[in-house]
Amino acid sequence: MPNPHAAVRHPHVGKPHPLHSLLEPRALLEMALLPASLPLLLEAPRGDGHPVLLLPGFMADEKSLIALKLFLQNKGYDVHTWGLGRNLGFRSKHASALPQKIRYLHHVTGRKVSLVGWSLGGVFSLYGAESTLESVRAIITLGSPVSVDASGSQSPATVKALYRLVSHRLGAAAHVMQPRAKTLREHRRLAIPTSCLYSLGDGVVPPQEATIDGDPAFHENIRVPGSHIGLGFNGIVLAIVADRLAQPEGAWRPFRPQGLLDRVWRATSGAARVDPASPAV
Repeated sequence: MPNPHAAVRHPHVGKPHPLHSLLEPRALLEMALLPASLPLLLEAPRGDGHPVLLLPGFMADEKSLIALKLFLQNKGYDVHTWGLGRNLGFRSKHASALPQKIRYLHHVTGRKVSLVGWSLGGVFSLYGAESTLESVRAIITLGSPVSVDASGSQSPATVKALYRLVSHRLGAAAHVMQPRAKTLREHRRLAIPTSCLYSLGDGVVPPQEATIDGDPAFHENIRVPGSHIGLGFNGIVLAIVADRLAQPEGAWRPFRPQGLLDRVWRATSGAARVDPASPAV
């Protein structure tokens, strides 16, 4: 009998809604509203000081992670960024440098590393974790295309054209076929606590690609409000990231918000209704 609490991919089919793609600039408004989230962020749990590695999205660099970095540092985490400059898509240097960085942080701190990846950065976090399982504590993805189907990416044509121009003339499909992408391609999931945050209003990555099928002992999908470009400046997203990172090592539990986060999250994400991509929450 299927597990009713298992992580299940969202049933959406096809590309993001065209209106959501056109309205991606609303991310500027989400950034401007971040100070209004201060009560929510103050209530978020403090961390235990373990290392957290942040990975930027496609065409972004470490500066895009400033809100996440400052917030998590304030919560007591040992925060690092990937140090590879602008994310221009899959590069061979990423395939070797990222696992080395994860192992290095594990070695110098003596503690496992949590990975937080935004958009394509979430995919890189899975690549890096696959070869460093003994060094990774948890993975959190923000609007990341972590589920790849045979039909290929369903992102808007403009996004795919930009990827072909900047990264590879064959597009993302060329990188999905890399041997290290086998786990992603076959939808096999790592036995590491993994939280996939996704938005139905995402105009770049559709929800069926930003969510996963998985074991509820390790995997979950969490629906959030907002745009794709604004995820790293979204107060609700930041509070959820803090909640997930605060889970004790070896005693991870699925997302069950409390207090103000519970009220705000349910009011803004529609989570009070049954959500097929995240039945556990």
